[in-house]
Amino acid sequence: MYAPLTTKLMYKIFFQSALQQKFINKIVSKNNLLLFKFPSQKINSVMSQSRVSVNPPTNLNASSMVKQNKLKIAYPVAHKDESVNETIHGIGVRDVYRWLEDPEAQETHRFIDAQNAISQPFLENCDEWQNINMKLTKLWNYPKYGTPMRNGCFYYYYKNTGLQNQHVMMQQDSLKEEGRVFIDPNELSPDGTTAITQASFSDDGAYMAYGLSESGSDWEKIRIRKAQDCKDIDEVLDKVKFTSIAWTKDNKGFFYGRYPCQDGKTDGSETKQNEHQKLYYHRLGESQETDTMVLEFPEQPSWRTISEVSDCGKYLIIYISNTVRDNMLYYANINAGEEICGPMNAHPIVDKFEADYEFITNEESRLYFRTNKSAPNYRLVIIDVEHPQEEHWKTVIPEHEKDVMEWALCAHDNKLVVCYIRDVKSVLHSYELATGKMLQQFDLDIGTISGVSGEKKYSEIFYSFSSFLTPGIIYQYDFAKPEEEPKVHREIKLNLEEFSRDSYAVEQVFYKSKDDTDIPMFIIRKKRYTLEPRPCLLYGYGGFNHSLMPSFGITAVTFIDAFDGVVAYPNLRGGGEYGIKWHNAGRLLKKQNVFDDFQAAAEYLTCNKYTSKDRLAIQGASNGGLLVGACINQRPDLFAAAVAQVGVMDMLRFHKFTIGHAWCSDYGNPDEKEHFENLHGYSPLHNVHTPKETSKEYPSTLILTADHDDRVSPLHSLKFVAALQEAVRQSEFQNNPILLRVYTKAGHGAGKPTTMRIKEATDILSFYLKSLTMDTVNL
Repeated sequence: MYAPLTTKLMYKIFFQSALQQKFINKIVSKNNLLLFKFPSQKINSVMSQSRVSVNPPTNLNASSMVKQNKLKIAYPVAHKDESVNETIHGIGVRDVYRWLEDPEAQETHRFIDAQNAISQPFLENCDEWQNINMKLTKLWNYPKYGTPMRNGCFYYYYKNTGLQNQHVMMQQDSLKEEGRVFIDPNELSPDGTTAITQASFSDDGAYMAYGLSESGSDWEKIRIRKAQDCKDIDEVLDKVKFTSIAWTKDNKGFFYGRYPCQDGKTDGSETKQNEHQKLYYHRLGESQETDTMVLEFPEQPSWRTISEVSDCGKYLIIYISNTVRDNMLYYANINAGEEICGPMNAHPIVDKFEADYEFITNEESRLYFRTNKSAPNYRLVIIDVEHPQEEHWKTVIPEHEKDVMEWALCAHDNKLVVCYIRDVKSVLHSYELATGKMLQQFDLDIGTISGVSGEKKYSEIFYSFSSFLTPGIIYQYDFAKPEEEPKVHREIKLNLEEFSRDSYAVEQVFYKSKDDTDIPMFIIRKKRYTLEPRPCLLYGYGGFNHSLMPSFGITAVTFIDAFDGVVAYPNLRGGGEYGIKWHNAGRLLKKQNVFDDFQAAAEYLTCNKYTSKDRLAIQGASNGGLLVGACINQRPDLFAAAVAQVGVMDMLRFHKFTIGHAWCSDYGNPDEKEHFENLHGYSPLHNVHTPKETSKEYPSTLILTADHDDRVSPLHSLKFVAALQEAVRQSEFQNNPILLRVYTKAGHGAGKPTTMRIKEATDILSFYLKSLTMDTVNL
C-alpha cells in the first residue's frame, strides 16, 4: 500500500483505510506500520442531564425495528446554539453544534453517552452479534507473519499467533529458526492499546529506536532497545509525531522531529493544531533535554520535516511538507568525526512545493530519487548535489506510459528493485543501478506486494504477496545467486480446512462514471453459474493519491461467507492507481468526481444484478467516511445501509484541528472563496436534508469514531450525527436508524488491538444483518 519512507509517512499523517491496512516492513524498517469495553451506559444517568435528553423505547428489538420499518428511535435532543451564525465569502453558515468541538466539555460527554446508550444495545443485544463475533474470532485466529528484515547479525520479523492484540517482534540468528521474542508490545498495556508505530535500527544493528503509541493516538514516545540483550536503555523521547527516525552511520544517535510543549492534553483526545515541528538530533545515553535542534522554520508553523541519512552517511536528506502531497527537498552535510552540536546548514535541492521526491540510494554525491516531477506516473532520477539544478538531472528509469512506479529500493550494492501498479495489480522488476537496464521481472499472481525489505549492503530481499483470497506468501530472493528463482520463505494460511480459494470468484470490471470515464472495480463473491441479487458491501476511498490495492480481509471474507454476499472495491478517482493524473481528477474542484464514481459503482452493481438497492451497503473510513457522508446526502435512494468510519464531515472547518490543515492539498483551503464554495456544496454536515418523500429517506446509517482519534477528530462525526438526527426526527418518511458509536481508548485505526478490531467488525456486520435484505445467513 505504501512503500518508500516519505510516501508512507506523508500518507500516515492523513488517512489510513480501515479495511485496507496492511502489514509492511520496507526497510525502510525505518518506519514499520503494523497490521493490523465498552463501558456500559446507564440510560437513567443520561436522562438526568439538562441539555441532552434521550428516551429510547423499552424492550427495543432492533432487528425487527429495521426490517419491519415500524419502530422509530427517539434520538437524543442536542442543544442548538443559534448564536453561531456567520457569513463567509457571502454565504450564510449556521453551526449550531459547534459546542461539540470541545472534547472536554461535560455537555459533549453527555451527548456521547446518550448516543452510545442507543447504539450499543442496538448492535450488541442480540444473538446475532454473539454468533458473528464467534465466527469472526474463529476466522481471525490464524498465525500472521511479517516480512523478515536483516539488521546487523540478526533477522527480525513480526508475528501474531492469531488473536494477540499486537504483533510481536521476533529476533533470529538465522532464517532457519523460529527465533525469540525481541519486543512484545502486549506486555506494555493490559488491554493491548499500546502499539509499535515504527522501528529503526542503527547501521551496525546494535540498537533499535522504536515509537510507541497509546490508545490509537498519533503521538509517539521513542524508546531505544539493545539488540544483544533485548533490553531498553533509560532514555524516552516524547512530544513526537509525524516523524522518521534516521540514525547517523557512526551509530551514536539519530534525527527525529518533535513538537513544542502545548497547553492542555497531548494524548490524542485534544483538537489543537499541530504546529512548529522541529528537527532534532538525539545522542545515545543522553536525556532528551540535551538533544540538539538542527533545523526549524519558525515562520512556517505548518511545515513538517522528515529526514533520512544517505547510504554513504555523508548527507542528511530532508523532506519538507506542508500538505499531503508535494515536498521540498534539502540536504545537509554530515561530517565524519564532528559532533552535531547546533543548527545544520541545509542546502536546497528543490525549494518549491510542486512534486513528490523520495530518496532511494546514493553513489557519492549522486542521489537517486523517485519523483513525479514532469512524470505523472513517476520516474527515477539522479540529482548530483554538486550541481542540483534541474537541467543537470539524469533520468535512470523513465516514466512508464501506463504503469505507476509505486516504490523503489536499492539492494546488493548496485541493484534497483522497483514495484509498479498495473491496472491495480503489483508488478515487480529489478534494474541495474548505473544504467537503469532491466534485469528481470518477478513472477506474481494478481494481487499486491504488501511488504518488502532490503538494503544496499545486503544481497537478499524479502517481499510479501497478498490478494483478496491469499493472506500472504513471503518470498526470499538473493541477488548473489541469480541462477536461483525466488523461493517461498513462508506461506500464511487460515486455520480452516473449509476455506478454499476455489470457492470464490474474483473479477475486475470497468464501468462508466457520470462523465463517461472508465473506472476499475474488483468484485469478490462465491462462484455460481447465474447472477442474482445478493447482499453487497461497496467499499471506497478515493483520495490522497492512495491506491486501494487487492488485500486479504477477514471482515470481507465473513461478509461473503455469512451472508452469501458480494464485496466490491471501486478504484475511484482521487486515488493513485493511475498516477497523479488520476489523483488530480478527484481532488480540489474535481472532488465531486469521486462521489460520482462511487454512485456509478452502486448503479453498475444493481443494474448488472450483483445486488439490489435493499441489499446494498456502502462503507468507507477517514476520507472514505467523507465519501459515505457525501453520498448518503446526494443519493440516498441508492443504498440500504451506510457505515462511515472516522470520517471528515465538516468541510468548512477541518483545517482548524490537529493535522487537518495538511489536507488542503486534496480538499482546498476553506479560507479561499473558490474552495469554500466548492466545499460548502458537498460538505456532509452542511448538506443534511429532511426527507420529504420516500426516495429521500436516508439509508440505515452507522457513524463510528473514537475518543483518541487525533487524525480526524471525533467532532466531525458528533456534529454530523447531531444534524442528521435533528433533520430526520419529525420526518414521516424516515424509518431507518441513524446511529453513532464512539469507542474508547481507540484512535484513527492504526495500532488498534485485535480485540477491538474484532468487536468493531462485529458491530458493522451486525448492523448490515439488521439493515439489508438477507435470503440466507450462515452463522
